[in-house]
Amino acid sequence: MTLTSPSFTFALRSPNDLPQKRRQSYDRQTLDIAKEILGDIESRGLIAVAEHAVRLGDLKADGKIFYSKEDLAEAAKTIDPQDIELLKRVAGRIGAFARAQKDALSPLKHPIPGGYAGHDILPVDVAGCYAPAGRFPLPSTVLMTVIPARVAGVKSVYVATPRPPAIMLAAAAVAGADGLLAIGGAQAIGTLAYGTELNAAADVIVGPGSRWVTAAKRLIAGEVSIDMLAGPSELLVFADDTANPAIIAADLLAQAEHDPDAEPILITTSQKIYDDVVIELGKQLSNLPTAPTAIQALAKGGAVLVKDINEGIEICNYFAAEHLEVMTANKDEVAKQIHHCGGLFIGTNAAEVIGDYGCGPNHTLPTGGTARSRAGLSVFNFLRIRTWIDIENPDAATGLYEDSSRMGRIEGLEAHARAADIRLKK
Repeated sequence: MTLTSPSFTFALRSPNDLPQKRRQSYDRQTLDIAKEILGDIESRGLIAVAEHAVRLGDLKADGKIFYSKEDLAEAAKTIDPQDIELLKRVAGRIGAFARAQKDALSPLKHPIPGGYAGHDILPVDVAGCYAPAGRFPLPSTVLMTVIPARVAGVKSVYVATPRPPAIMLAAAAVAGADGLLAIGGAQAIGTLAYGTELNAAADVIVGPGSRWVTAAKRLIAGEVSIDMLAGPSELLVFADDTANPAIIAADLLAQAEHDPDAEPILITTSQKIYDDVVIELGKQLSNLPTAPTAIQALAKGGAVLVKDINEGIEICNYFAAEHLEVMTANKDEVAKQIHHCGGLFIGTNAAEVIGDYGCGPNHTLPTGGTARSRAGLSVFNFLRIRTWIDIENPDAATGLYEDSSRMGRIEGLEAHARAADIRLKK
């Protein structure tokens, strides 16, 4: 049975009625228009960037398109000191987690016949970080994207975000950005990818955004590394009869207020939990300022009643949600069996909102089922593994040369074989 109130719907669904995985967040028309914008920026540079930014509402004709490091620092001085301290605390936690991740990696030196092979861990030179500013500015995303790049050792880091208020400029200052481009959409991705007189061309571009941002990232992905193609935000709460309905409702609404296309979903073993959550949603919506948006998202989400924990685990793994909260009596055992999600929140106290706002792990996470094959943004996105070979004793490497020579001829690549043979003769 579906319970409704006069103001919202949060329906019981079958698993087959859930949004399908690998959902595209852009259409062909968006892709085609983004391609035109990118091509124009690649050929005409900053002039095209400014024209598109003004045409699409990022800038006024005489607006400031670039904020230098000094501009960002000046903007930070205008912010409430308590807000600056908040940004610094969050930045500290994000940075500490990124450093711990980086420290988990190490260079490699492995013996091979006649010498060694190995790898070094090196940062990219330039990173571009996109921070959306649709319904609300998101200074947390500035911190989440810039700080891991800085911890990785990236030399130059630029932020792009349209119509930045002072808090976004301050966040870029606290995070250590080298500059901020006051543009959004496909034109921002093109500017970061191709570079202009204001910014160096990026080696990697990260951060979530609109369908225009996502389409542009897909188009430049062959030239520049990207983190992921992000779509509408998702939260899946897996709960049994020990869970707290008020907390579940609060978390679902926190996700639902993002966007009308957000997907708040409850998987539960308990009809009573579902019924109580619907009652709590009604109570909490009654005084929620973002209720109009949340109500639209709730209608697109919904709940699934499963027969037992095992069926719930199966559905969680199938859906591969961006965020997954486990609120069950045996939360640790259940969490170990869920392999596919962007960010995992174990137990009632591990609120998804503290993941959004900087307890350490990144909040830029894969959506649309792509968590089956991709991880969330981290310091690793700004690092590359460079392998190397050093042969110190060529006599001991005779077998390597002989095998390479034979393999070259098997593949019909005679010059390969001869390049090995010449070392055997030597």
